[in-house]
Amino acid sequence: MNHTCPSDNTANVDQSSFWSSGNLNWDQHRIGWAIAGGCAVLTVIISMISVLRHCRHYTKPNEQRQILRILYMPPVYAVISFFSYRYFRSYTYYSLIEVSYEAVTLSAFLLLLIEFVAATATDGDATKAIERKDKRPLPIPFCCWRYRPTKPYFMYTVKWSVLQYVIIRPAVSIAGIICQIYNVLCESGPYSIYFANVYLEAVDFVSISVALYGLLLFYGLTKEELVGRRPLAKFLCIKLIVVFTFYQSFIFSALEGRVIQATEYWTAGNIADGLNALAICIEMVFFSLLMMWAYTVDEYKTVANKKTGIWRPLWDSVNYWDFFTEIWYSFKFFFHRSPGSSSTSSSKKGFAQAFGIGGRSVEDGRSTEESMRLAPYPYSNTHNADSASPVLS
Repeated sequence: MNHTCPSDNTANVDQSSFWSSGNLNWDQHRIGWAIAGGCAVLTVIISMISVLRHCRHYTKPNEQRQILRILYMPPVYAVISFFSYRYFRSYTYYSLIEVSYEAVTLSAFLLLLIEFVAATATDGDATKAIERKDKRPLPIPFCCWRYRPTKPYFMYTVKWSVLQYVIIRPAVSIAGIICQIYNVLCESGPYSIYFANVYLEAVDFVSISVALYGLLLFYGLTKEELVGRRPLAKFLCIKLIVVFTFYQSFIFSALEGRVIQATEYWTAGNIADGLNALAICIEMVFFSLLMMWAYTVDEYKTVANKKTGIWRPLWDSVNYWDFFTEIWYSFKFFFHRSPGSSSTSSSKKGFAQAFGIGGRSVEDGRSTEESMRLAPYPYSNTHNADSASPVLS
């Protein structure tokens, strides 16, 4: 049986340029270009206002570097969506790049929550904030198991559950781009075991589900410490972007061949993709305004209202060394407690202790897990000593 993927594009190519000589023909496609481009520019302007305000009041770098990364989400989506509309024949490549930034925002949001919790604890240490937490059941659907949040193994597990997505999602996108080049992805076609898209989607679904579960678990554990920081509003800004883009893409795809019909130069899939890209460009204007409200700079203004330079904050926001450090320390923690390592037995007991299904492992009068400290945050703030506390020391 010959298994072939339907072509994403028609054989015919529209050779006309946008700025054609004579009178400009404002057909639906060119009107879409103008609207998508205008909304993308407006989103960038609104987001840059939010970003620059945080840069000028950069008083808590450990928190605000994560906020800046989150604020980049609407302009990243808007700009990439505009190019995916303009160059619709390469839509798949742009969409695979676009969704990768979701992993950055989710990871940044977790580290931001950890910073919020650390600010309420002794010595700016988030582990101190959860020391007073009792053993409790896991969220649905694993509520029949209970966990003990006071063990370092637990915090490493929560952090890794989210940070793994910043590895898996870009890897899935890279694999998707390679598969698209060799015409074995078939993103626009039906799900089939003979093409790579079904497998990549499955991997991505599992990875993001684990990441969201980790975020939900940490939020449920520390919601008392997060009062007044509007964590739910901050998270919804991120998640609503993902939900809107996913479901509207599904709706447009469902309309292909029914309501959406092919034209001379556009396949039904091209039109569905173009409508999705256009909708994203429009929506990002509103999401950039929502983020300006949710991630307000007012709480970071000092009494003296002294302005800070913008270049250091911008560099911090694109320097992802803290992500790599957190991932490395988590990997190192689990590696030293993996089967075959010298601390295998303490690993098993540590996991059992963290999730309330075992006893204690004692080493030099204290548990092995208690002697392990979480990864330091690799940042030293020279402007504000109080804000340079580690995420989890």
